[in-house]
Amino acid sequence: MDIKEFFKLHKAVAVAFSGGVDSAVLLLLAKQYADRVKAYFVLSPFQPRFELEDARKIADMLNVRFESVSVDVLNDENIVKNPPNRCYYCKRHIFEAIAEKSEKDGFPLIIEGTNASDDISDRPGFRALKELGVLSPLREAGYTKKMIRQIASQNSLPVADKPSYACLATRIPSETKITKELLEKTEKAEDYLRQTGLRNFRVRYLDGSCKLELGKNEKELYKNNKNEIDTFLKNHYENIYLDSKERTDE
Repeated sequence: MDIKEFFKLHKAVAVAFSGGVDSAVLLLLAKQYADRVKAYFVLSPFQPRFELEDARKIADMLNVRFESVSVDVLNDENIVKNPPNRCYYCKRHIFEAIAEKSEKDGFPLIIEGTNASDDISDRPGFRALKELGVLSPLREAGYTKKMIRQIASQNSLPVADKPSYACLATRIPSETKITKELLEKTEKAEDYLRQTGLRNFRVRYLDGSCKLELGKNEKELYKNNKNEIDTFLKNHYENIYLDSKERTDE
């Protein structure tokens, strides 16, 4: 389906807005083609503070109404236990919270930024979206990640080259209980690495230690700052391991 046609059929939409490039372009297109649009950002222990700041900045830039929805995912035992399908329970939890707000605001339809490059076969969270009637216009219209970044760049969105960012819970291995302390430790570690100039990375928790995943252009910068970075991380983790594989830019 053509994206313009989608918004002709769905004229009032609530955008689940993360502050990443996919949802930013979705918000841009909704602003251009829908009659009414509002952005909803989920504020939870799984989301780092910088994502909220990015989301607010883009909503202001596009002159779109914006609301943050607080969700305490750590109150849901199905999520805290961290099973392999944790994302299913989490998506249901947070999108039900968005729906409660958006329906009161007159936006019965929620849309989100899954694109045509995303492999949904191993995403239990996508099943939750289908069950809740959440639509993915970028995917339906065939927008790939490359196309999305091009649109973002052409429209001077500040997240055009922002690396993809998964929630903090993805840093904790399945079956390891998710706690506020582990999430805060992860956020502090990744905030510090970001301050050193690193952009495309992950700090994975491994039974008291951590494993660093770095993009192909990041390893030299890490090497130049290794002593400082390792000293900081050792305040929070027993050992630091460097993954031999390189993260992709997407």
